[in-house]
Amino acid sequence: MSGNDDIARIAAENEALRAELEETNQGVLALYAELDKQAEQLRQASELKSRFLSYMSHEFRTPLGSILSIARLMSDGMDGPLNPEQQRQVSFVATAARELSDMVDDLLDLAKIEAGRITISPAWFELMDLFTALRGTFRPIVDATEADLIFEDPENMPKLYTDDKKLSQILRNFISNALKFTPRGEVRVSAHLEGDGRVRFAVSDTGIGIPDDMLPSLFEDFTQVDSPLQKRLRGTGLGLSICRQFAHLLGGEVGVTSVPGKGSVFHVVLPLTLTAEVPDATP
Repeated sequence: MSGNDDIARIAAENEALRAELEETNQGVLALYAELDKQAEQLRQASELKSRFLSYMSHEFRTPLGSILSIARLMSDGMDGPLNPEQQRQVSFVATAARELSDMVDDLLDLAKIEAGRITISPAWFELMDLFTALRGTFRPIVDATEADLIFEDPENMPKLYTDDKKLSQILRNFISNALKFTPRGEVRVSAHLEGDGRVRFAVSDTGIGIPDDMLPSLFEDFTQVDSPLQKRLRGTGLGLSICRQFAHLLGGEVGVTSVPGKGSVFHVVLPLTLTAEVPDATP
């Protein structure tokens, strides 16, 4: 075979390779275009879902507020005293309205998080003030249960610089869940310093506990503990997921340990001082 034949063969092979690469490039470009299209469709669907959740939540708030106000007026005897059965029925209405209001708040928080509209407002505050406010919030609930709610005095705890409202919401959710799943016994709230400039808040209970296979997914959206108690207690299954995302926004993390039949410990670890740079809400 002559040199010219070799050159012609190599040129033909190169041309075939170039054509194959060009075809591959066209396929890759088409794939990228399709992925971009699908990503845009997903973004629009997510935006529509967030807008729907936000709109629906706001629309529910007004009638729920009215129901709670009317139930409170009736319970206080503004239109005359109620007999025991009437008082019990009004109490059922108020309890159901509060449960639905909590669900609406969870959905609204989820919509804000997904839309990136959650704002962080850090400030200096004393932990004892936060514990005192939480104790007052849960006093009516504790008075109606057989469980004790104990707040340990935080020792040698300096002032914290973080968003106290977000931290309060995390702890309220932990305490509320602990009380729901602790028919009798105690729920204990504590805070301890860790060596790296962080503080660990823990809410421990002596309740029913959580199976090991549920622990990894407990902080995911719409996850609920499968138990006889859960069948009586309604909720969205969003509370712990929102806690996880709030903790992430505050530069921290959440976790849980549990022994079925003996109780659970939920914790959130946060820096004592929130830095100016706030992480994205997506963990």
